[in-house]
Amino acid sequence: MTITASMVAELRGKTDAPMMECKKALTEAAGDMAKAEEILRVKLGNKAGKAASRITAEGVVAAYIDGTTAGLIEVNCETDFVTKNDSFLGLCNAAAKAVATANPADVAALSATAFSLDGFGPTLEDVRKGLIGKIGENMSFRRFKRFSGSPVTTYLHGTRIGVAVEFDGNEAAARDVAMHIAAMKPVALSSAEVPAELIAKERSIAEQKAAESGKPADIIAKMVDGSVQKYLKEVSLLDQVFVKAADGKQTVAAYLKSANTTLKSFTLYVVGEGIEKKVDDFAAEVAAQVAAAKAA
Repeated sequence: MTITASMVAELRGKTDAPMMECKKALTEAAGDMAKAEEILRVKLGNKAGKAASRITAEGVVAAYIDGTTAGLIEVNCETDFVTKNDSFLGLCNAAAKAVATANPADVAALSATAFSLDGFGPTLEDVRKGLIGKIGENMSFRRFKRFSGSPVTTYLHGTRIGVAVEFDGNEAAARDVAMHIAAMKPVALSSAEVPAELIAKERSIAEQKAAESGKPADIIAKMVDGSVQKYLKEVSLLDQVFVKAADGKQTVAAYLKSANTTLKSFTLYVVGEGIEKKVDDFAAEVAAQVAAAKAA
């Protein structure tokens, strides 16, 4: 497997690890990008993970609330320029409202709901297709969540991060926690709800790191358990230190208790999360064109 400069650059962009370390990891992983990231985390710790969640796809997260009914949606597009277009934003806000009011089962059902804009219609899908032709850029409804029956509040950080929380109690406190979620990006409400596959991956990384210490098996086992427990506290909302904590120690759970508020659930959308955006390799493209010209 040939490790190219573009592969090394891509891994460095995801991990912030030194170029040579990236090349070594890719060589060891036989070019497997995901495996190379894991190798770097074992060798370099969290330094290698801090940029792994960089998002490259563009779009908007929009929200709509009417009493105890709400909708949160992510709508993607190709460039940041379009996210500032009034017509595109109108489509996004209309889609968020449709999620709440029409209760669509999936994206196809959402697309079929009634809406007209800029002379396009009579459905959201017709408006979407019309704007694609008008603006000249693809756009799509990616994912959405509807809430109903419990008090809901939302927090939008610009248009790229959106949070919705279901709660009982004080709305101001719930919204503060929604803001915390946008900043700290927990993966679950409590440690008991952290997906098993994430825990297994973290345990595997901790075991590999601990094994390199050369310490006795019983000590290694304690080190691994300690690493996993630390990870669970870092990614579980209720265990995280509240971003507005005056003493720098108060957890989200303690803050909510002090405000007589209970958080039932939360949904966090970050634009483009999990989407790999195509990165053009200009040098490779030129080389391919030169080679094609010679062959002609």
